Amino acid sequence: MAFDQLKMEISMLLTQMENQPQDLWELHEQILEKLNELRALNLPLPDDLVELEKKLTRDLEIGRGSKK
Repeated sequence: MAFDQLKMEISMLLTQMENQPQDLWELHEQILEKLNELRALNLPLPDDLVELEKKLTRDLEIGRGSKK
């Protein structure tokens, strides 16, 4: 898949995440899958997406901890 196509899909997922925060877990997973596709193609990851990945992972781990 082309780099621009993956970027577009990630952008759409981010918009969906803003509009449907109740689906945060699923959207997080989808975003991570897209980033992993970029990694698999040995394409450089934009710094902002790497930071987003870290933030989502942190936020979801915090949320998971509060449910225990």
